[in-house]
Amino acid sequence: MLARLASLVNVGKRRFQDLSEQEILALAISSEEEDGRIYAAYATRLRKEYPATASVFDGMAAEEDDHRRRLIELYQQRFGGFVVPLRREHVADFYTRRPVWLVENLGLERIRQEAADMERQAQDFYVAAAGRSTDADTRKLLGDLAAAEAGHQVTANRLAEHNLGDEERRGEDLASRRQFILTWVQPGLAGLMDGSVSTLAPIFATAFATQNTWTTFLVGLSASVGAGISMGFTEAAHDDGKLSGRGSPWKRGLASGLMTAIGGLGHALPYLIPSFWTATVIALIVVFVELWAIVWIQNRYMETPFLRAAFQVVLGGGLVLAAGILIGGA
Repeated sequence: MLARLASLVNVGKRRFQDLSEQEILALAISSEEEDGRIYAAYATRLRKEYPATASVFDGMAAEEDDHRRRLIELYQQRFGGFVVPLRREHVADFYTRRPVWLVENLGLERIRQEAADMERQAQDFYVAAAGRSTDADTRKLLGDLAAAEAGHQVTANRLAEHNLGDEERRGEDLASRRQFILTWVQPGLAGLMDGSVSTLAPIFATAFATQNTWTTFLVGLSASVGAGISMGFTEAAHDDGKLSGRGSPWKRGLASGLMTAIGGLGHALPYLIPSFWTATVIALIVVFVELWAIVWIQNRYMETPFLRAAFQVVLGGGLVLAAGILIGGA
């Protein structure tokens, strides 16, 4: 079944082993062109915040362009001026690239890794293809392409050493970490705190007032989902990130909304258990875990002293929990 699905996906595509030397060379040209554009897009994406890394990608794009020109010269010598319009997506077993729009919003280190993977992927493919080839000329051509890709990695390392010294790398890594915290951690932490603490009172007040686990669960579910939607929209709408530098509003809204809902659902879900006291004990254990998770995140990412974070979170959460139990019990 899987083999049939694969054949349907690849219908109309050529296999690499069936390509002629002319087609292989045309494929190499189009691949170099695409990789050069990807590196140029990375450089544009990073230039404002990470100029040193952008310079590295500028250099890699120039290297790809130089290899493209050399390949075109070789192609013209052997096959004339018309380059066969063959691209990666036309070959069933050729490596592919992720769309630039899919990876350009990733973090700095992830983009660096993506570029390294691009070079290794190209080199590994050409080496494997050369090993399968029985034609001497084709084998030589594939070996030359593998060597060119290996040379790209050496060039990338040399460019990184020239443009990205220890001080620049530390500065860019610090900026990347700061952006991650502002875009994801801070909104997510605010959401987790709101969802975990603000829902304690209504959930436990309902639990002790009714001692009905299903009613308590419904109250907790509605409070958690409602708070998540509210927090998500509030975070996304109040700051577009352009002046504050806090990043994309939809990312911050997503982080805040999801973590708010998760924070509330954590101690609402145990009330799916029919036994009231069993559900309540488990819910209290979950609350304990949630509060200490908040303390850990504050200490790990926000650099809040551990004892101060523990005092603030545990005291605040404990007071809200006590208020809910007292109100429900009364």
